[in-house]
Amino acid sequence: MIDFSFTILIPLIPFILFLLLGLTSGKMKPVLSGYIGTLGLSVVTVLSYFTAYQYFFNREAGAGVFEKIIPFHTVWIHLTEKLHVDLGILLDPISVMMMVVITTVSLMVHIYSMGYMKGDKGFSRFYSFLSLFSFSMLGLVVAPNIFQMYIFWELVGVSSYLLISYYYEKPSAVSAGKKAFIVTRFADLGFLVGILTLSYISGTFDFVTLTDPQGALITQGTSLTFMGISALTWALTLIFMGGAGKSAMFPLHIWLPDAMEGPTPVSALIHAATMVVAGVYLVARLFPLYFFVAPDALTIVAYVGGFTSLFAAVIACTQTDIKRVLAFSTMSQIGYMMLALGVSGYGGEHGLGYMASMFHLFTHAMFKALLFLGAGAIIHAVHTNNMNEMGGLRKYLPITHITFLIACLTISGIPPFSGFFSKDEILVAAFESNRFLFFVEYAVAGITAFYMFRLYFNVFWGKSTHYHHTPHESPFTMTIPLMVLALASMFTGFIPFSDLVTSNGEAFTLHTNWLVAIPSVLIGMAGIALAWVFYKKETAIPDQLATTLSSPYKWSFNKFYIDEVYLFVTKKIIFDRVSEPIAWFDRHVVDASMNRIAWVTNLASDQIKGLQSGQLQKYGFIFISGVIILTFTFVYFLFN
Repeated sequence: MIDFSFTILIPLIPFILFLLLGLTSGKMKPVLSGYIGTLGLSVVTVLSYFTAYQYFFNREAGAGVFEKIIPFHTVWIHLTEKLHVDLGILLDPISVMMMVVITTVSLMVHIYSMGYMKGDKGFSRFYSFLSLFSFSMLGLVVAPNIFQMYIFWELVGVSSYLLISYYYEKPSAVSAGKKAFIVTRFADLGFLVGILTLSYISGTFDFVTLTDPQGALITQGTSLTFMGISALTWALTLIFMGGAGKSAMFPLHIWLPDAMEGPTPVSALIHAATMVVAGVYLVARLFPLYFFVAPDALTIVAYVGGFTSLFAAVIACTQTDIKRVLAFSTMSQIGYMMLALGVSGYGGEHGLGYMASMFHLFTHAMFKALLFLGAGAIIHAVHTNNMNEMGGLRKYLPITHITFLIACLTISGIPPFSGFFSKDEILVAAFESNRFLFFVEYAVAGITAFYMFRLYFNVFWGKSTHYHHTPHESPFTMTIPLMVLALASMFTGFIPFSDLVTSNGEAFTLHTNWLVAIPSVLIGMAGIALAWVFYKKETAIPDQLATTLSSPYKWSFNKFYIDEVYLFVTKKIIFDRVSEPIAWFDRHVVDASMNRIAWVTNLASDQIKGLQSGQLQKYGFIFISGVIILTFTFVYFLFN
């Protein structure tokens, strides 16, 4: 048996880095903070890769399924004899895979930021926040119980808030941070209620017990119902609500585009590759429960994912801010992953959707981080986010150009890049389970290729814009991560994922369904061809089309006015129609009543305060008056 006790260092090192860099911020040279943070993440990355190698490949022959290993465990809070909150580490295929994803992308971001954030006055603070995020995310994915996951889930939210609001002198950044924090708090309230309901029914927080296919919770289910629906279905739907908020699923997506106010490396780390997939990881972690005892909740997961993928893809076609296009692309791709989980079966080839979701999570982390870091290199060169002010940059940014093109081909599902393999398996899973969602995702595949190459041609081809200064390629600290992630985007599709990450831990043989794959590739190529015609050279076609389809274009450009709906509901209904009357009642009835009582008390005090004047003659007068009154009263009642 391999000793995995060293894995406690994987979340612990980033936590120590957070404290060290945070407490010494301003006391050491900024570049030293960067070197310390990057070196620490390098160690964590090596440990994660070593853990993955030992777990997946250094096993006894014929060992069968990948077992769940808990190398560290301690009881933190003892609630009842059965219910207690533990802290520990759980190693299984998806937690080990997520450790590799988080540390790889985080390390690339640390290296990239050495060049991108150079000269920033908050350099040390930035690396401290990056370390806090890495600690929070790693603690989340290795959690052996759902309550530990919730603790680190909230820490991830705090880290996200700090990094989105990093430029705290910009009102838009502060507003974006507050928006992300508030929206995800509403979602996390559902998550917490779901956790409490689930633990009440099951008597445990432990993932191993909760997801055991032979366990009492799954084999016997529960007779508890609410409004005619199983209590477990309610619990798991509420838990998914928390995941939908963190993963920016419709209608809890409104925070993600605004979160692009943070530095671009933050967008790559948090809002593309790691934090936003936490919701997908949450559903995958509890997948046996969803499948066996709450299939209705799994159906909700599938349709929310399918709708979000289409909704976000349509919006991405009309955006002009390069980072916002990638933000909506992230929403769309996360929708793909959620849909795959929603249509999945359990065990062997029936669990294709589960495997495909985790596979796409892995490949998406690489190519989406590459896209965001590439966008950062572009912004770094031309000092604008607006792609209408770009053009012809392939001549000035050759490395960024090639790596960005690789990422665009990957997300478009063009073989032999990794996105083709993972997206194809999602489409096959949808084809076998839900034909309606399958055709929706076919459409999304074409739209994705169109909007990504719309971005690519606008930035690197098109009209050569007259720049205020000649753009130049980024320093090696920024281009090396681009090249590493480009290689990962090209070759991670060849990883035998069906041997490593499956719904029940049992490997199965993966076959490419060419009847699904070939049309998917052709649809993607059609999207690329359409973008080529519209945007490779400057033409009037896009403007004419936007004029012809003015209403749909306007709705898409304005994100279907979902933000305005939220503002209307909060300001006009909640604030003006609900909160304002309550505030009036509080001021004019509650406060006024208390003020009236105080006024009466003061008036009475003024009238009787002479009784405590301290003058003996007054006390004598009152005493004698009282005796006389009592005497007359006594005599009156005595003779009557």
